[in-house]
Amino acid sequence: MSADREKFIGMLKDKGLKVTRQRLAILEVLTEQDGRHMTTEDIYDLVRKEFPEIGIATVYRTVQLLLEMQLVDRIELNDGCVRYEIGRQFSGEEGHYHHHLVCKSCGKILSFDEDLLDELERQIEKKTGFQIWDHELKFYGMCKDCVQDRNKCAEHT
Repeated sequence: MSADREKFIGMLKDKGLKVTRQRLAILEVLTEQDGRHMTTEDIYDLVRKEFPEIGIATVYRTVQLLLEMQLVDRIELNDGCVRYEIGRQFSGEEGHYHHHLVCKSCGKILSFDEDLLDELERQIEKKTGFQIWDHELKFYGMCKDCVQDRNKCAEHT
């Protein structure tokens, strides 16, 4: 049994919740796809490979449970889709997680792990007294592949 699975079983039991094969499978999909920003439907498609009988409603309920337990993070990128990724609490990371780079051309979502806003947060706290716990930052633009494709097209015209 993987350490992630054992950790998740312990967390469910600590909250007085039932440990089910479906819940474990959903968590495993999320941990295996770490770094990927998946919709509930993406998760469902992957879990169904192991559990063809699972229903989409079960996946929705389980993702909501994982969100409430702070084991997954919810990401909204203003494209009408809600995405999820393994959360900081589950992965053992402290502080801010990461930022997202969203390509407006192909829709690719990249993670950027450097947090360059620590000094800004300190200044805000010092000037306003506002205590910052977390922040979420998204950059919208064009990924390297789309920029290269665009440049190739421009060269041929």
